[in-house]
Amino acid sequence: MIYKEYGKTGKKVSAIGFGGMRFPDSYSIEEAAEVVRHASRLGINYFDTAPFYCHDRSEDIMGEAFKDMPNPFYVSTKSGLGNEPDADAVRKRIENSLRRLGLSKITFHHMWCIMDLAHYRKVIAPGGPYWGALKAKEEGLIEHLVFSTHATGEEIAIMVKEGYFEGVTLGYNIANFPYRQVGVQAAYEAGLGVVTMNPLGGGLIPQNEEYFSFIKDRENESITQAALRFNVSHEAITVTLAGMGTIEEVEHNVKATENLEILSEAKILEIKSKLKNDMNQLCTTCQYCKKCPKDIDIPVFMELYNMNVLKGLEATQQKYAELKDWNIIKAEDPMPKDCIACGKCEKLCTQHLDIIARLKWLEVNL
Repeated sequence: MIYKEYGKTGKKVSAIGFGGMRFPDSYSIEEAAEVVRHASRLGINYFDTAPFYCHDRSEDIMGEAFKDMPNPFYVSTKSGLGNEPDADAVRKRIENSLRRLGLSKITFHHMWCIMDLAHYRKVIAPGGPYWGALKAKEEGLIEHLVFSTHATGEEIAIMVKEGYFEGVTLGYNIANFPYRQVGVQAAYEAGLGVVTMNPLGGGLIPQNEEYFSFIKDRENESITQAALRFNVSHEAITVTLAGMGTIEEVEHNVKATENLEILSEAKILEIKSKLKNDMNQLCTTCQYCKKCPKDIDIPVFMELYNMNVLKGLEATQQKYAELKDWNIIKAEDPMPKDCIACGKCEKLCTQHLDIIARLKWLEVNL
């Protein structure tokens, strides 16, 4: 395993981090905990969890694993403005996380899912969530105060410059990296640890292996390993988080770090030249938008829009016909034409996509 310095914290963390949001529902707490321990045996020492992951089991699974870990480890967990709107609520969340994790302190505590600059301002406002976490840090309950974000690169640059945090977690992968590089570089140059989430584009990359096959340059390498290696190979990226739920997934992902070479600027430009210009507009189907008042299954239709970006209109229409044949989309289901343009989905979208316009395009073209 390769280890990198996490910003200015003095901690050396594994280049691949364990994302604790993918444990199978069928696994018991102990079965899932053994997956975590196996990752530790293979050299992973950065373990990321959060309240509500895996039907609110993830922190409990980590806590069970931490009772008997093979090697030293660091843990990352989170609190978010939606559920912890002020300093007191954050303090309660931290105490609850510590109890569930069975630890006396959290290594990296995230101000969770900061969507944009306005959201950030609410987090750091007097009496806001940040100050509850900072007080907990001063009392020794947190070692490092960090944040996760879906903001633009330019907004991230502003946030890191203001100096409230020691690290950042942000979305970055082979599909969207040209649009996220500004944020990664700004954080790195400011001396923050940089953790990248969503390295597989929410499954988009392995599901479109033919399109993304150009990033594979090793014999017998999977598209998943190539996508992980792309992130890990960046000098500015400290940890590449990979969601893992089974021992097989852990072993597969760890192989991505073997014989690693830092990507040259020429190689990055070469990869960039092979991407379509609108890669940043691909929906990762994170499901945050599934609160449509008309019950439109927005992620399903956004996947169809992805198909158009990657393979064109004819392939999209063919896929739509298949979804109807398989009863994934039924005649009686709410359709794009039923959209009332209320904008709720767009406010929830972590990628800030123009969902309403896409639904209108699908209404016309399908």
